[in-house]
Amino acid sequence: MIAKIQSYTLIGLEGVPVTVEADISKGMPAYDMVGLPDTAVKESKERVRSAVKNSALPFPSHKITVNLAPASVKKEGSAFDLPVAVSLLCASGVLQADTANTVFLGELALNGELRPVKGVLPTLISARDKGFTKFVLPYENRKEAGFVRGVEIYAPKTLKELVDHLSGLQRLLPVPETAFEKSSEGGNQAFDLAFVKGQPIAKRALEVAVAGGHNILFVGPPGSGKTMLARSIPSMLPDMSFDEALEITKIHSVAGTLGEQGIVTQRPFRSPHHTATTVSLCGGGSKSVHPGEISLAHGGVLFLDELPEYKRSSLESLRQPLEDGVITVSRAGGTVTYPASFMLCASMNPCPCGNYGSSKRRCTCTPNDIRRYRARVSGPLLDRIDIQVEVDGVDYDDLVSEEVEETSAEVKARADSARKIQRERFEKSAINTNAEMGEKETRAYCKLSKECEDLLREAFESLHLSARARSRILKVARTIADLALSEEITPEHLYEAISYRAYESDSDIDV
Repeated sequence: MIAKIQSYTLIGLEGVPVTVEADISKGMPAYDMVGLPDTAVKESKERVRSAVKNSALPFPSHKITVNLAPASVKKEGSAFDLPVAVSLLCASGVLQADTANTVFLGELALNGELRPVKGVLPTLISARDKGFTKFVLPYENRKEAGFVRGVEIYAPKTLKELVDHLSGLQRLLPVPETAFEKSSEGGNQAFDLAFVKGQPIAKRALEVAVAGGHNILFVGPPGSGKTMLARSIPSMLPDMSFDEALEITKIHSVAGTLGEQGIVTQRPFRSPHHTATTVSLCGGGSKSVHPGEISLAHGGVLFLDELPEYKRSSLESLRQPLEDGVITVSRAGGTVTYPASFMLCASMNPCPCGNYGSSKRRCTCTPNDIRRYRARVSGPLLDRIDIQVEVDGVDYDDLVSEEVEETSAEVKARADSARKIQRERFEKSAINTNAEMGEKETRAYCKLSKECEDLLREAFESLHLSARARSRILKVARTIADLALSEEITPEHLYEAISYRAYESDSDIDV
């Protein structure tokens, strides 16, 4: 007898339907699994056998053949345990139930319990869009699944519970829809902009970066507050909408980094160590293609502390996502494109000793040392960073001052107002912030007066800027104008935007 059960697998964030076919025929007892399964899927044979027997259910002692169709798609992970078990029980006649239009997912323990699996949210959304309306998955995945609308979900704790449900002996209640609640914490309150003393220029630059979604680089000596400035960004970012939360959660679900809430409620802040490999940043693996830090930062912030200490290949891998908002990862296991639209925040010292250009300490590096150190970060990568700010050490009087600094909440309020203007401006397109504008949008919304055009031409020639740098100056100027609630870009807005590209080049190093 042949039984067919519907399941799903993921290729990146896209779900692919998989039909689990079980055939039980006469012959010597055997158990064969075909359909391009990986090691984890092949090992399901023993898990399924033990789970069925320990659930007080008869396991067929005949020739068993399980096929995972289509055979051309590689099957990975342990989520096929449950559909395989159900297909065997149906094929042997132990279970007689209507499983049409129902998708089964779940890993089985040897005692018959259901264990959670990765990628439930993107799987359910893909299957729902293909017309499936009923799902059976592990109990521990219920919170994550509850955020998918328009489907009927059942979450048994054990295989026996599921069999009783399908047989009509003891019906399970559907998983209720979970209401999305925005986080009221506004990021980690331990890192508020109010705790950063001094640095008014850096704070202003950070406000502009957050308001327009621009990439930002802090250059300054150790202890000048670069890391504190970066870590305060989450407390200033705008709240997420439900659609944004779903998109971000899909990536974290595939990576297996979801918390107990079942959905991401705060924008990600990823800070990989400078020893991180290119694979850990971009994603991939020896056999399968998993999301890396670049994708996990989607919708949030990727913070690279001590930028020149990262491997050159790792830094150059940032070029595509900084331009396109996606990253395409090609490995032996296949080619996958993950979303990677994030705000890059980086920090670095100006030289090996960290004191070049500082008014507080003396630099002990030679000009060649400084050039070699700065050359670790390529010009094309710097070109893609909209705002580059030099910071200096903080005076002792500023550190002990009782003057109340501006809080993240106050900056967030202004940034939210600017973002609202941008949402209204780009409401008919897929763009959300000024930083995402293409050439068409830049020409339409960043028109300059003759005075501004002359100013930009002079800066372009004197600072030896590239065409990309000119475009990014215009986008930053547009954000500064939005913060000032101005429809036009004025010379003052353009001056400020140009000042954020004034990071000293090698030619400015005193010999």
